Amino acid sequence: MTLLILSVLFPVIGGMILPIFNKVQNRKIGLSAVILVQAIETVLGLLIVFGGELTTGSFTLVDQLSIGFTADALAKFFIALTVIGWMLVTIYACVYMKHEKNEMRFFLFMFLSESAMIGAALSQNLISMYVFYEMVTLFSMPLVLHSLSKESVAAAKKYLYYSVAGAFLALFGIFVLATNSDTLSFVAGGHNIIATPLVLAGIFTMLLGFGAKAGLFPMHGWLPSAHPVAPAPASALLSGLIAKAGVLAIIRTVFFFVGTENLSGTWVQTVALTFALLTVLMGSMMAYLEKGFKKRLAFSTVSQISYVLTGLFLFTGEGFQGALWQIVFHAVVKIGLFLCAGAVIFMYGKTEVKDLAGLGKKMPITFTCFTVLSLSLIGIPPTGGFHSKWYIATAALDSGLGAFSWIAPIILLISAILTAAYLLSISISAFFGKDETGSETVKIREPLFMVIPIVILTVIAVAGGVFSVATGNILSSII
Repeated sequence: MTLLILSVLFPVIGGMILPIFNKVQNRKIGLSAVILVQAIETVLGLLIVFGGELTTGSFTLVDQLSIGFTADALAKFFIALTVIGWMLVTIYACVYMKHEKNEMRFFLFMFLSESAMIGAALSQNLISMYVFYEMVTLFSMPLVLHSLSKESVAAAKKYLYYSVAGAFLALFGIFVLATNSDTLSFVAGGHNIIATPLVLAGIFTMLLGFGAKAGLFPMHGWLPSAHPVAPAPASALLSGLIAKAGVLAIIRTVFFFVGTENLSGTWVQTVALTFALLTVLMGSMMAYLEKGFKKRLAFSTVSQISYVLTGLFLFTGEGFQGALWQIVFHAVVKIGLFLCAGAVIFMYGKTEVKDLAGLGKKMPITFTCFTVLSLSLIGIPPTGGFHSKWYIATAALDSGLGAFSWIAPIILLISAILTAAYLLSISISAFFGKDETGSETVKIREPLFMVIPIVILTVIAVAGGVFSVATGNILSSII
């Protein structure tokens, strides 16, 4: 019990002491504190992951409203993803944030966001999860706002507005469920709730509201605005992990509260699947047309997270398994891609796709990793991304959902082709294009502590697919 509470509180405590180091002249002391805090939090998280099914008592607010933590298989899954991803990004950020002002303030909100993510993962009921879901928004918004430029302020406001609107939609659904259920606690398989028209409407608003964080159409507009203006480490966390707070909330709502049998074949499933597939296609098309480097990756995130939602909205075990694969390998790949983009910005200041020509010769490790990570996102075997796309497509074919059974695989295939076009064109230009800026002879050594996290993520993206049996066994234990 103490371990669960400590894992949520420690990043807050550690983050709060970081502003003190703004007054310390030796930057290395401050960064050492940052690494130490994150290292301890990573250990705490992994102790939960490899421990038993821990739980805390509930702190009752009023009537059904209580806050409590439980480390079930799904919570451990998201905690492992969170602490490992945060550790790698923290190492990278210690180099990247060198040229940014108020870097200790940045790390403070990084740790606060991590605390909220872990709290959401451990939540044992809808109210607890909702509270921490809101904290994720409030603590991660300053990461977008960090530079305080006109563009970052506008993007942060947009992020906040979309997130708050989504939260209100979700809250309406929680009110509806609270009046139609004796408990708000999560249980595997969900509760026996009567799917009245009002209940179905409430569930739909929850899916749409929580989908705002995951970039689900029509609540996706914040995502491509926030990424280009946020520092690269923040973009990596927003895309790879923080956006998954919406996915976590949807999983808890559907698979651990309502139950898929109450939703299968209803209009809620039809509309949710339609929105998810539309988002997959639209995000890929916008990424293909986008000329900004980070904004192209942001539109890619809109598309790729809706792969997860497509698998979930099939409401089958196979679809859930495919969604879990996609959650893992989208996180790994998209964190890696944004760190690659950040390395380019850090070393050469290039932000447009057209300016990346020839950079593969100057940054061979970065662009080699970028290419391999891109292959995984496309779904090329033997990478982990191939298995996630395969499971989702085959789950759709076997779902018995009429037109969706064949429309979904077709849209996933079209999206894969577009993904190949908008990512591999960057690699081809970087390695075989000619730098027109006249700086061919200028070559800067790639910083070691920026390269190491990128390489580790690339290895995971490939190894997870090569050792697919072991990966599949781990993910199957969550279903």
